[in-house]
Amino acid sequence: QLVESGGGLVQPGGSLRLSCAASRNRFDYSVIGWFRQAPGKEREGVSCINYNGGSTKYADSVKGRFTISRDNAKNTVYLQMNSLKPEDAAIYYCAARVYTGGCLITPDEYRYWGQGTQVTVSS
Repeated sequence: QLVESGGGLVQPGGSLRLSCAASRNRFDYSVIGWFRQAPGKEREGVSCINYNGGSTKYADSVKGRFTISRDNAKNTVYLQMNSLKPEDAAIYYCAARVYTGGCLITPDEYRYWGQGTQVTVSS
């Protein structure tokens, strides 16, 4: 089970930190990904992190602005989003895959999904 939180309304240039809280079961062995979907658009990969936090990936559109991290003691993955732009507005989802290899930001790779949290970037 995955539960996202931290979304909201922010002005362009602002910051938000999203959290993805997971049930304990096999979290330590799971890759976690963040995805987003804007109205009328396909779901796209944003970032992912491998099971121990040693490897991360980012979409080109968010590199240098977003940072993914995880705290396995808290069963939580974070997405720090800085310098937000209107085009970042979307519903953000976290997803999990039980896998100890590297991560991919491809939706089809993930089996478990949260319900999403809305991010709105507007002045």
